[in-house]
Amino acid sequence: MIERAYRYGEQMGLAVWTEDEAGPYGTHPYKTATWQPQGEPLEQPHEYLPNGTAKILTLFHPADGQVRVKGVESTPNKVLQSWLKENLTEILVDLPPPMQSIPDEDNRAIWQTWQQGLSVKFTLPEHLPPLRLLLICDN
Repeated sequence: MIERAYRYGEQMGLAVWTEDEAGPYGTHPYKTATWQPQGEPLEQPHEYLPNGTAKILTLFHPADGQVRVKGVESTPNKVLQSWLKENLTEILVDLPPPMQSIPDEDNRAIWQTWQQGLSVKFTLPEHLPPLRLLLICDN
């Protein structure tokens, strides 16, 4: 299904986005090249304490390389879902309007094609809006 989405989603007029959470990353300084003069390394003040870890939420649009990123301390559902809802709403607003009305049976068939190959099929509601975006979640 994922391969089909990447290969044919955009051709079918669907925006294809991927979601991922990366991390955790330590919030301590990492050794890297600096602009400090040689022999005078950058030092942390003695009061410095690492602040735990951080994670990164990403939405990526492979067709054009667009990415949306947010740093967070953790990714429980309430953080992830609210961030996704906000960003996907913005993405949908920027998409072309949905195709003109198509019969409900044809619209349902379009939705059902994206269930092929799934071991657990999601339940489709009675009324389905026109399909405009595919979101591939890393889980």
